[in-house]
Amino acid sequence: MPLRLVPRLKPSPLALYGAPVLAIALTVAFGFLLFLGIGRDPWAALYAYFIAPVNSAFGLSEWLLAALPLALIGLGLAVGFRANIWNIGAEGQLVLGAIGGGAVALALWREGVPGTFVLVCIAGALAGMAWAAIPALLRTKFNANEILTSLMLIYVADQLLGWLVHGALRNPQGFGFPESRLFSPEALMPLLWPATRLHIGWLALPVAALAVWFLMNHMVAGFRLRVGGDAANAASYAGFSRNRMVWLSFLLTGGLAGLVGAMEVAGPVGQLLPKISPGYGFAAIIVAFLGRLNPVGVVLAAHLLALILIGGENVQMLGVPVAVAQLFQGVLLVTLLASDVLVRYRVVRVGRLGEGARG
Repeated sequence: MPLRLVPRLKPSPLALYGAPVLAIALTVAFGFLLFLGIGRDPWAALYAYFIAPVNSAFGLSEWLLAALPLALIGLGLAVGFRANIWNIGAEGQLVLGAIGGGAVALALWREGVPGTFVLVCIAGALAGMAWAAIPALLRTKFNANEILTSLMLIYVADQLLGWLVHGALRNPQGFGFPESRLFSPEALMPLLWPATRLHIGWLALPVAALAVWFLMNHMVAGFRLRVGGDAANAASYAGFSRNRMVWLSFLLTGGLAGLVGAMEVAGPVGQLLPKISPGYGFAAIIVAFLGRLNPVGVVLAAHLLALILIGGENVQMLGVPVAVAQLFQGVLLVTLLASDVLVRYRVVRVGRLGEGARG
């Protein structure tokens, strides 16, 4: 008999926790068959994906370092998405954070001011907020679509960064290469884990996760955001300002994305380059939804996606083509996203629709 999806009145704990586990298990099975089909040892490939990246102190630190920007930006995006406010331009806000923080680091290059990295981070967060304020202003004053404006500003930010590293901020002793000076030691993020690249910026992650959780669950602003996302008409009837929600979500995301940009240039990169981010702002959108817009879930999803990204690089050392590695990553992401169907709906036969609708 034909089957049909029927909305659940309340997601069951089995569906809530079992669906992602099932999705990961199916993806691993798919990967096993995929690597076997292309003539590679599937056990070695899966080991390279999920175990090798974290089987050493350095590998573990790199995993945590890769998860940091995904989690911080994902936390900010989750707040806006919860209210159906769509900031797609976190990548551009990250770039502006890198520019703002880098400009401070270069301005104080000769000064040797202790703790310059703090000023770099503050400047980066403020620059990201300023860039995010543009689509927020266009949305609240002119009713412009925030998806389009925030997205288009990414390309403006990239061009601005390229213009600066080719011109005003280019290293005069850099033989014409499009890059800034190396930042002074005072402007670099102090290491959290010696002999690795993991810096103290990682400590911002639990603080940000706790702050977002408190905002969404114990503050009036968070309550308004939740109501605005679940029942926009009810929020309007109650007098909740939609414009305030837009400004709050955009400034929060812009600040976190700008902070990430500043920590990138003052941490692993150490200078301004034409390309700062490998796409953290876009990947964080996936992280926000994988984490079901929940702060704890976002942090866990960020670490999972970071493991996938690092594992995709490791598996190429086994001779696996990059396209196959990307295919495996894509299948994992699609199955994880599709698991939400099992959380929100149940499969019933058409003949039993009345019974299924009551479940």
